[in-house]
Amino acid sequence: MTTGIAILGAGIFAKEAHLPALAALGADALPLLAVYSRSEKTAHECSEAAVELGLTPAPAIYHDDSEDNLDSLLARADICAVIAVLPIALQPSIILKALAAGKNVLSEKPVAPDVAGGLELIKTYNDKYKQSLVWRVAEDHEAEPGFRAARDIIEAGKIGKVNFFKAVKTGYVDVDNKYYKTPWRTIPAYQGGFLLDGGVHTCAALRVLLPRLLTHVSGFASLNYDHLKPHDTIHAVVKAGSNFHGIVELSFGFPTESTPEADLFVITGSEGTMTVNFIKEDGASICRLLITRAIKVEGEPTEEVVEVVDEPVGGVKVELASFFEAIAGKPTLALGDPLEALRDVAFIQAGLNSEGQLIDLNKLLAEGK
Repeated sequence: MTTGIAILGAGIFAKEAHLPALAALGADALPLLAVYSRSEKTAHECSEAAVELGLTPAPAIYHDDSEDNLDSLLARADICAVIAVLPIALQPSIILKALAAGKNVLSEKPVAPDVAGGLELIKTYNDKYKQSLVWRVAEDHEAEPGFRAARDIIEAGKIGKVNFFKAVKTGYVDVDNKYYKTPWRTIPAYQGGFLLDGGVHTCAALRVLLPRLLTHVSGFASLNYDHLKPHDTIHAVVKAGSNFHGIVELSFGFPTESTPEADLFVITGSEGTMTVNFIKEDGASICRLLITRAIKVEGEPTEEVVEVVDEPVGGVKVELASFFEAIAGKPTLALGDPLEALRDVAFIQAGLNSEGQLIDLNKLLAEGK
């Protein structure tokens, strides 16, 4: 019997990110045997897209209002794992349903709509399934080769001790945006709207880049465009204990498509700085690292040395490869830990609720509120 996987959810990201990553992995990926969606139309479209990318034979189609539904898919003995790419509010229940059916799970970020729900979900997994099944959270920024290369540079001491940092994610989601047009995003049944959906990427990148986890947040959240309810912007000051502090700006309510700083991380150390951002070059997506160091003679700076490191964007491919290795019992990258992913949700939740008060992230993660 050929053992393979199924994709649960046939939306934009499943078709535009997961399918191409599976195709790029080739023989290193388990075969895609089935696709589930709530609607027959989107399930068909996803299956057809898989075939166009060379993923054959065509994955079987499962959808609601049919005998070939999610329950029948999960009953298949030849499917050992599922990739869950579903609406945020629905995802936790489907994760548990798949685990109860004996399937390994890779679920798209965020791990849960809020910290309390995430803690409950993680506890259930740890108590009932962790000994026999793998559950990982797919967060492509955590797996992104560029961010991991930047972390290695920082750990090697190339910019000295980290003193402070800045992270900026700005953009505008208008009513014609393909992601906005998905009904569950248009009227979100979860906190933060696009700030939770997209902002967790920035938080995950900071988890990778910085040498210590962030411990405290003080910030303000606002809504600047009614169609982006409940919030579209967070400005926060954050710190990692007594070690360093920084500024995080997240906004999906920027007024123009072009922004001075769309995706930017600046890490400032005692001996230099490093910027990390995404660029397009010759049609390819690249994560560019720019390291600037001061060269000193007898303690006095004499010149600056600039180093550029480019890494191709490929976080989804990396996280999928690592998931397949994990369910095969092979050594692999430490990616997708649900509790670590919940830190990203905690950051967004703290930023939404702070109103200028200092919020202890470790306390929030311990108590869920």
